[in-house]
Amino acid sequence: MNLPPTPAFLAERARYQLRHTCEDCAHFVPREGVCAHGYPNALHLRRAFLGVPLVGIFCKEFELA
Repeated sequence: MNLPPTPAFLAERARYQLRHTCEDCAHFVPREGVCAHGYPNALHLRRAFLGVPLVGIFCKEFELA
């Protein structure tokens, strides 16, 4: 799911410490850095949400670990 990185989103992400990346997902396999479901996850990783411009997208399979 694409979400434009609006100033409001960036502020809320910081204020509420939102967790939404692979590294916080129950389906993430840390040793391999991959999704347990086999989905490509390059744009779902934390680093995709750190750059300017943001290129990260939200995964529909995200489940809080």
